[in-house]
Amino acid sequence: MSTPPDNEADAEHQKSKKPADTAFKQQRLPAWQPIITANTALPVFLIIGLIFIPIGIVLVVTSDRVLEFDLDYTDKNCMSLTTPTSTCADVLEKANYTGATCTCQTNFTLDKDFEGDVYFYYGLVNYYQNHRRYVRSRDDNQLLGKKDAVASECQPFQKSTSANDSSKDITPCGAIANSKFNDTLTLSMNGNVVPFKNTGIAWSTDKDVKFQNPDDAANFFASNPRPPNWQQDAWHLDQNNPDNNGYKNEDFIVWMRTAAMPTFRKLYRKLYQNGSGTFQSGLPKGNYMLTITYNYPVTSFSGRKQFIISTTSWMGGKNPFLGWAYIAVGIVCMITFVVFFILHKTWKTQNRPPM
Repeated sequence: MSTPPDNEADAEHQKSKKPADTAFKQQRLPAWQPIITANTALPVFLIIGLIFIPIGIVLVVTSDRVLEFDLDYTDKNCMSLTTPTSTCADVLEKANYTGATCTCQTNFTLDKDFEGDVYFYYGLVNYYQNHRRYVRSRDDNQLLGKKDAVASECQPFQKSTSANDSSKDITPCGAIANSKFNDTLTLSMNGNVVPFKNTGIAWSTDKDVKFQNPDDAANFFASNPRPPNWQQDAWHLDQNNPDNNGYKNEDFIVWMRTAAMPTFRKLYRKLYQNGSGTFQSGLPKGNYMLTITYNYPVTSFSGRKQFIISTTSWMGGKNPFLGWAYIAVGIVCMITFVVFFILHKTWKTQNRPPM
């Protein structure tokens, strides 16, 4: 308990909230306040303009050297091989999206050689992976290989709806995992299949840190229900590479890194450049055929699907925006410098005192 004041002066002292009379609390410390003048501001605009414009030009030129080809195969470019009058999108819609599959082939031509490292992407348009409930619909502890009960955020894909497995957790749980992209894309040239590499496509930090398989993974995934939209359990995602299964499957890891925008692309494969052969130095120009096992429906929400081929540079993929942004800022700074320099000289001349 606080002691009552002995006199009126003590009472007044207790009521006062005045800070102590020190240089710090009374803001009397030495300070420097810059005074912006034409002689200090104009060189700043000039220097920024002279630096930003060359940087922007370099970035634009580098971006233009990146080769890119994209093919929309949502509907007309993907006619069913079994029903040539119908698109694969129509085949899935007529089957009421109950797990039906469709195969189609489409031809295209590359006008230039894609030399060096070549990357293959699938692109989705009007797909909102950034929806709040969708982003939260996962259990990171489960993806770390822990066998505890999964988080409630995975609803409605937390527990199996099957009568035999109603008490078991779905592995992996959540809407993100359930909606995993599952089209199969195969590329060939003159009958030669382009060799794809399905490892090294995920971030190393994701694969080594965020995704781990549980102990006795094969039996664990076999004894627990898979997501409703999956045709096989997580341990059989890659039939050719046992180390690329379960939560450490790189296609799965790439999909689980949700996109920030409704139009996005995700890395599907890399070109495997073997020591000899047609594709040892990249993709040569010519005619190609893309064979698609069409499993992933998007037309119900007016979405689009794309197959994208791209090379890279030291600054990454094709991105002219950054270079043009540097150029625009540099030009604005140069214009500002010229205008204010003229105004400064004119004002200085007009206000010069008579001799």
